[in-house]
Amino acid sequence: MDREELLHATPEEDGEPQKKRESPLVSLEKDLEFYADAIKEVAIEIMVEGISAYPIFIAHQHEVNIGELILNKEELNTEWTIQASTFEEFVEKGIISKEKKEPFLKVYKKPEDFMCVFVIVPEGANFIYYPYKKGRK
Repeated sequence: MDREELLHATPEEDGEPQKKRESPLVSLEKDLEFYADAIKEVAIEIMVEGISAYPIFIAHQHEVNIGELILNKEELNTEWTIQASTFEEFVEKGIISKEKKEPFLKVYKKPEDFMCVFVIVPEGANFIYYPYKKGRK
């Protein structure tokens, strides 16, 4: 699933009359734009320090037990909290199964150009790649 599909996805209705609800991912895009420089700095640090060649950032609105907190929505008055992690931690915790390691690495986009974000919403979770340069001159 790509970023466009996620951003324009509509949540399933539970028998209520169809109302147009804004996807929470619209606010995520706004926050990622706001956080982009800080996230890129952390990604470069993770790679330069030899921690991992594959940084992964977790975007969530609740609490998660993976990665390290880098951007707290409460402190920054935003909608999403971001935690920094790595491909290796995702494999170790079983989020990426051993069988999926190769396919994941084949589609992993250049971390200097894209942030790899594991987005967690009540309906589930998925990876998206968000470009750092979006909307920048």
